[in-house]
Amino acid sequence: MSEHHHAPATGRELTRSAIQATLHCLTGCAIGEVLGMVIGTWLGWSNFATVVLSIALAFLFGYSLTITPVLRSGLAFKAALGVALAADTLSITVMEIVDNVLMLVIPGAMDAGLTSWLFWGALAFSLAIAFVLTVPVNRVLISRGRGHAVMHQYH
Repeated sequence: MSEHHHAPATGRELTRSAIQATLHCLTGCAIGEVLGMVIGTWLGWSNFATVVLSIALAFLFGYSLTITPVLRSGLAFKAALGVALAADTLSITVMEIVDNVLMLVIPGAMDAGLTSWLFWGALAFSLAIAFVLTVPVNRVLISRGRGHAVMHQYH
């Protein structure tokens, strides 16, 4: 833990920090997921190709949302990238596993098409469940001075 970071003092503060970190992660993941699902579905790609694109874009957007303020703080790109990787990798990974597994196991969700309520409802549901299951992951990381805790000195 760096000398600049102070872990939240109470369980409530820690949970609040974890929720904020997970919302940050959800934003990047949702942008990437939705864009990937839309592009893959629109192009008629297989479920596998669509999921791979969605995951790649989720990581790209997730890391981009983290690295931008870190770069603004004056950190060099290589160091800022290291902060983004440390802050978000586990959180995005958990969110992506949960979200994509749910999209694949909800009957018909991946094949429903972009005009279907099933597609959009399943995607919203899967992102919501991914959020709920990722909050405890971020809570543990932050309590140990890891995850989004490594970013606090750059805000």
